[in-house]
Parts: sequence; C-alpha cells; structure tokens
Amino acid sequence: MAAAGGPSRDNAMKAHYDFSKAKRNPYARRLKQQLTIRLDTDTVAYFRGLAQQTAIPYQTPMNLYLRDCAHSRRRLRFAWLLERSSPG
Repeated sequence: MAAAGGPSRDNAMKAHYDFSKAKRNPYARRLKQQLTIRLDTDTVAYFRGLAQQTAIPYQTPMNLYLRDCAHSRRRLRFAWLLERSSPG
C-alpha cells in the first residue's frame, strides 16, 4: 500500500495535469523587489486615496507612477539643492 501522497498519487496527478502546452508567465520578468522606504505621510495619503477610488492596493499606483518616471527618464528638481547653491 502506498503512503499518503506516495508514488501512485503523484502519477495520478501527473496524468491529470498536463503542462506540455503551458506558456511561460509573460509577467515573470516584471517581478517586484520588496524594500523598505520612508515616505511623507501626505504622500502616502495621496496614493491611498487614489487606490481607494480604484479599489487596488495603494502600492500599485505608487509603482505605476515610479515606473512611468523611470521609463520617461524624468529628472527631479531638488529644491533644497537649489536653495543651498543660491548666492546670497
């Protein structure tokens, strides 16, 4: 008698699930990296509001915005650098 989950059960599952015509996940190359980041509370509130309107997790619009910035090579203006370098 085969143990629970033993060879006969495995063979039955292999026969039941045929992956020979399976396609690779087209989104696999876009896997996400988890990281810790500190954001202003008003920034998080803004994205949480957007997310609530669309019923999606708030990280999704943040990621979409950052991806758009990276894709379009948008350059940031750092006001604190401009203020510090001003003569006077």
